[in-house]
Amino acid sequence: MSAPMLNVARLSAGYGRVTVLDGISVAAGANGNVGLFGPNGHGKTTLLRAISGLLKPRAGAVEFEGENITGMSPRAIVDRGLIHVPQGNTLFPDLTIADCLALGAYTPRARAAEEANREKVLALFPKLRARWRQRVRTLSGGERQMVSIGTALMSHPKLLILDEPTLGLAPKIKDELCKAVFDISKSGVPLIVVEQDVEFLLELTNHLYFINHGQVETEIKPGESLAHSDIMAMYFGH
Repeated sequence: MSAPMLNVARLSAGYGRVTVLDGISVAAGANGNVGLFGPNGHGKTTLLRAISGLLKPRAGAVEFEGENITGMSPRAIVDRGLIHVPQGNTLFPDLTIADCLALGAYTPRARAAEEANREKVLALFPKLRARWRQRVRTLSGGERQMVSIGTALMSHPKLLILDEPTLGLAPKIKDELCKAVFDISKSGVPLIVVEQDVEFLLELTNHLYFINHGQVETEIKPGESLAHSDIMAMYFGH
């Protein structure tokens, strides 16, 4: 078994006096895509923020490709190819689609592949080509999510983290985004995905963590199965 690309060991983090993560450990990037699921407010987004440098951990360690990146700045972590697409609309509203994608390729390693990555993004999301000079503020929620993911792909990720990529989207747009995420995975980019649609996670990933009260309550490893009744038991008890 190959070593994980990302290894999170006994990580603790929170906000002010509130502890959200309590010694959580997860790994990703060795055996396919990883899915994180569980009740809202129990630490999934906090975990992703701590991994990507947006939140400083209180204890524990984050290693990426064997390097300790705990407490590094988000920019330094992006430089290493660990890319995080946060939940919700975090784009600059007055930038155009062209501006956003160019901004995603700001690191030297990303600039070297900028043209090829731009064509991949536009092939993945044809709507963005048609709206190339349109400002973000004029786009629909689904189109903004396409820009967010496209901007992340312009950063030339070695590992891509998606926090609820289909949240709040209409069914048709959600289907488009799901297909795009599958295509990204097929292109060889390993994924960590937080998603409430567990059926989508079951199709996309082969390694799942159920996060509850800031800890991994259940781990479903590659090769293990998960039935719908198991999911209901995790959320609501036996």
